[in-house]
Amino acid sequence: MERGSSKHGPRVDEQMSREVEGLLQGPGAGGSRVDESRQPEPAGEDQPEPKTLTAGASRGGNPQGMSMDDVEGRSRLGRYITMSALPGDREALIANARDNDAPADIVDALERLPDGTRYQTVSEVWAALGHKNETTRW
Repeated sequence: MERGSSKHGPRVDEQMSREVEGLLQGPGAGGSRVDESRQPEPAGEDQPEPKTLTAGASRGGNPQGMSMDDVEGRSRLGRYITMSALPGDREALIANARDNDAPADIVDALERLPDGTRYQTVSEVWAALGHKNETTRW
């Protein structure tokens, strides 16, 4: 069979084929695409193995005085209230949340805020909605 390209020979073709095999066929066919030096080392003999948490389990590290649900709820609220809206009153927060395509439950919650109060942070808004923030450590 006559080759149409004279850039390299069959040996180089074979080597190049092996180099990209993992990229073309995935990790199951000839190894992972990840460089071995970047893979995490296993736990030592006296160290516990890391475990994957199931859905709903507490990940730990919650701020003191807040549950994981509180942390996630406040974070979700903060996704729809940008820093440009703060400090702001109820109307500014509602308008900002709508501009950021907030879901109906977030907008409904903001509509329950008292009128005439300016909020400096998302944490203040969260507390005004009746939720817990972290407690101060002294």
